[in-house]
Amino acid sequence: MRTSTLKILHGSDLQVGKPFRPRAAEAFRRLAFEVEPHLIVVSGDLTQRAKQREFRAAWEFLQRLPTVPLVVTLGNHDVPLYRVWERVLLPYWHWSREIPRDRDSVARVAGAMIIGLNSASPLRAVVNGRITTRQLAFARKNFEEAAPGGVRVLVIHHPLIVPPGGEFGAPLPGARRILQQIEDMEVDVVLGGHMHVTHLATSRDLIEGEGAGVPLITAGTTTSRRGRGHETRRNSTNVIEVLDDYVNVTPYYFESRGTAFEPSETISLARPGMPALEPPMGLGGT
Repeated sequence: MRTSTLKILHGSDLQVGKPFRPRAAEAFRRLAFEVEPHLIVVSGDLTQRAKQREFRAAWEFLQRLPTVPLVVTLGNHDVPLYRVWERVLLPYWHWSREIPRDRDSVARVAGAMIIGLNSASPLRAVVNGRITTRQLAFARKNFEEAAPGGVRVLVIHHPLIVPPGGEFGAPLPGARRILQQIEDMEVDVVLGGHMHVTHLATSRDLIEGEGAGVPLITAGTTTSRRGRGHETRRNSTNVIEVLDDYVNVTPYYFESRGTAFEPSETISLARPGMPALEPPMGLGGT
């Protein structure tokens, strides 16, 4: 049996506040102990309205997860929307007081490097987000210092590719340019959220190149009532196993009347540069 180079529990869009589902949160906590990941990633929208008490409750919950490295990023719900003066003058005030993580961060575990970038854009693109040239330079500089042969993971809340039809919003502005740079950085996998539905894609869906593209793995909402598409009234999270040649993704679903997250079919994506596999079907409204 092949063992994982890196096993990741990937949740997103906790949205602590009115939409938060404590039963789903407790089921996620139990799952985290059952699957024994090397790393836990929560790719943004920890809160519903970026209130200090929501951030505090979110962090208290995250501290009840296994004591493995934890990577969290901001989403658009983690900056104030309706408190306009706060959004303009102090958009990250409550995050900075309650979440002991840099907005752009670097973590290392099991020979891997994981970089989280803050795609929240409180002044210019509150919903769709933005990644700046400075942030891409930050990622490039740090990946250049990664261990040779180590797994490279990039975490961004907003999606670079969305399902067709418009139901799940727009991709990050400049997605094609960003993906080209991500490929140049030799990133192995990109993790995100925002759409409230599980979705798998690769950079080959947008840009041409040799071999398989970079896997783009989106988690649905892990603990809120705001699932969309085929995840309406459901919660989801992903268990991701990075192997030598492939990335295996197993979505787990929590039903509204359920008691535990249950695994779905495992889908394999080739790692960048390997011979491409058939694209995954049946996720993200496809």
